[in-house]
Amino acid sequence: MRLRYFFIGLTAAFMSTAAQAGPQCTQEPRSAWMPADQVLAKATQEVPKLKLFKVTDGNCFEIYGWGQAGEKLEIYYHPVTGEVVKRGSW
Repeated sequence: MRLRYFFIGLTAAFMSTAAQAGPQCTQEPRSAWMPADQVLAKATQEVPKLKLFKVTDGNCFEIYGWGQAGEKLEIYYHPVTGEVVKRGSW
C-alpha cells in the first residue's frame, strides 16, 4: 500500500514539474539572437525593477521583476525577434 502511494506521489511530482516548464522559443543559433542589452532595454520599459534576467532551457530570455504598479511579473521574450512569448506572474 505504501509503495502505491509512493508511485502516486512520484507521478504527481513529475507532472507538476512538466507543467511549470517555460515555452520553447527557438532553435536558431545564438549568433542570430538579439544582444541581451537590447532585450533588457525593452524589458525595463515594462518591468522597471528587475529581479532576474536569464536564458531558459527553451532558449527564451526570461525576466522576473515588478511592474509599474508593483505587481510581480514573469515575461518570456523571443531571443531573435524580441517579442513577448509568454507573460505571467510569479
